[in-house]
Amino acid sequence: MTQENAELIDGRCPLPAGLEAFAPRRGLTNGHLQTIVGNYLPRPAFLVPASEDTVEVDPADGSRVLCHCHWQPGADMAHRLTVVLVHGLEGSSESGYIKGVAGRAWNAGCNVIRMNMRNCGGTDTLTPTLYHSGLSGDVGAVVRHYAHRFALERVALVGYSMGGNVVLKLAGEWGIEPPICAVAAVCPAIDLAAGSDALHEPVNRPYEWHFLHRLMRRFYRKAKLFPEIYDAKGIGPVLSLRQFDDKIVARYCNFRDADDYYFQASGSRVVDRIAVPTLILHSLDDPFIRIVPETRAKLVANPQICYIETPHGGHCAYLSGDPGDEIHWAEAAVMRYLLSVSRPANGS
Repeated sequence: MTQENAELIDGRCPLPAGLEAFAPRRGLTNGHLQTIVGNYLPRPAFLVPASEDTVEVDPADGSRVLCHCHWQPGADMAHRLTVVLVHGLEGSSESGYIKGVAGRAWNAGCNVIRMNMRNCGGTDTLTPTLYHSGLSGDVGAVVRHYAHRFALERVALVGYSMGGNVVLKLAGEWGIEPPICAVAAVCPAIDLAAGSDALHEPVNRPYEWHFLHRLMRRFYRKAKLFPEIYDAKGIGPVLSLRQFDDKIVARYCNFRDADDYYFQASGSRVVDRIAVPTLILHSLDDPFIRIVPETRAKLVANPQICYIETPHGGHCAYLSGDPGDEIHWAEAAVMRYLLSVSRPANGS
């Protein structure tokens, strides 16, 4: 394999039809630049009609999540592919990449569900709990809710970063369980310990501070809403993401410590059990997502997984030299892959 072109593992994973190998936009061959520019690059206005809905994901404590749903008109709605989108750490259903994929999916005739993880998208009051990277069951609850409500025949999962870990974890846990028929993950954080340690590297501390500031702000907000659960004064200094996971996530989400959380919540434990067509895009210059050799070997060995490594792309950016909205290469790759493997009917 070379560093000049998108890497195709074992030669058995061709790019989706009509998609060329990723070539970064001129001047954006640096992973940090890709990541930063990709996070702030303006997108076309998102004008797809939507309805809001809350879905109970944990009957034990009444936890609910907010979903923005886009249902195609017509009697064949249930027969169309439904795409469930899951955002990354401290993102939401309003994140640019989520809206980017949503727009493409809608234009391709798919139903779209933009799911917020617990507390995200301004929903702190909908659950007494925190959210974390292992809540694959929440995505499963959303899928089952809408599949039952509308008799959906085919559902595809799409996740970015943390959301990528969540959807891959669910796919591994479910194996072959309708209506899930396909999965796609962009820069998935499936080796949580390695990613957390990478964020603490000196060159990546600005990213860590960004996440940590937002996570701590959310924790203090939760402590005000649920003072009987959270002790904001007793946690001491939190100076890294690993410390946050050790002092807060582990304590309030029933893990022994950060290492136990990383082990239990990492999708890498179950990717060898994924049994539906799955696309994974991983950029080798992603500043802080690390896929360890053992996990990579599992991905390569699973015939259901199309694992594509690219030399460039940054974290969830993949800004190409193509004109207009086609600059977002990963979004095009995801949708072309899902449409090619899900055997769409009636134009979906």
